[in-house]
Amino acid sequence: MATNEHGEEAYAVPPRRRPLPPALLFGRTFLRHPRMLGSVIPSSRFLVSRVLRQVDWPRTRVVVEAGPGVGTLTGPILERLGGEGSLFAFEMNPTFVSHLRSEIPDRRLTVLHRSAAEAGPVLHERGVGSVDLLVSGIPLSGLTRQARLSLIATWRSLLRPGGVLVIYQFTRSALPELRRVFGQVRQEFEPFNVLPARVFKCMT
Repeated sequence: MATNEHGEEAYAVPPRRRPLPPALLFGRTFLRHPRMLGSVIPSSRFLVSRVLRQVDWPRTRVVVEAGPGVGTLTGPILERLGGEGSLFAFEMNPTFVSHLRSEIPDRRLTVLHRSAAEAGPVLHERGVGSVDLLVSGIPLSGLTRQARLSLIATWRSLLRPGGVLVIYQFTRSALPELRRVFGQVRQEFEPFNVLPARVFKCMT
């Protein structure tokens, strides 16, 4: 065993493992939980841009992101959010939670290892009364119709008057429930993504 300059036994410190690149981490997680993610690679910059241009950023201070994954949207949201804003990210996958906490050290970001369906009581505990924007890419097609309706209604209850829900999906399966809960739903299509995606803007 090696010794240091004082003749004492020295123990080698193993080098810190480098974090996986986000795309690789996302792809590996997709192979384990395909229904949770819906796509093998993160959203393209074109889809990110289309999602975030739905938002009136000067009027947006409190944001909830449901299912942030590796933070493909999280970083761009923080770039647009004002200095006094808050972003609460609800993520069920512990690997993604660790990744977000270590790779995006922003004081405005709170990463919660909780389901987005629990957002109401969690925000209430933190003194957050209402939300300006809720963003999600969670694939709602994997839920039953009743479960979709319940989750969308829960999200609707979080939003202030004038608040906005923006979600992107790879199918139109959630559209009937979105229209039932919100009434006003605007759709856009983004072809430059794997898979091509539909963006739904739902207004209160």
